[in-house]
Amino acid sequence: MLQRYPVDLTLAEDGTIVAQAVDLPEALTFGDTEAEALATVRDALHVALTGYLEDRRDIPAPSRPKRGQQSIALDPTTALKLGIYRGMREHGMTQAALAEQLAIDARQVRRILDLDHNTRLDHLEAALAVVGKRLVIDLVDRVA
Repeated sequence: MLQRYPVDLTLAEDGTIVAQAVDLPEALTFGDTEAEALATVRDALHVALTGYLEDRRDIPAPSRPKRGQQSIALDPTTALKLGIYRGMREHGMTQAALAEQLAIDARQVRRILDLDHNTRLDHLEAALAVVGKRLVIDLVDRVA
């Protein structure tokens, strides 16, 4: 479930590289180099996704990158937390209902969904199970 959001890179008139996540246009930033633009759009993507969670909005699924288009992978914990959030929305489940199902305090659910909070893997797995999902881990060879 590692999600990769495609990114458009364009050269601005001042020579900087503008980077924007295709599916989350709020994630817009720039850098002096392509590498810098991609690094900063990763942060912008994190901020945009946090905003979607705080506003209780549907989070767009990443589209398939076009040939040669760069993409940014979400870190695994963020991907899991978004999976929990999407599962809750699919089932019309509130944070209070998730807390009740997990037999935990509502504050703990807020932490589980907080992209800036380190959450134990077993807590994420338990929340995923409640929303009808399970974690599957796969390792692949790194592409040079």
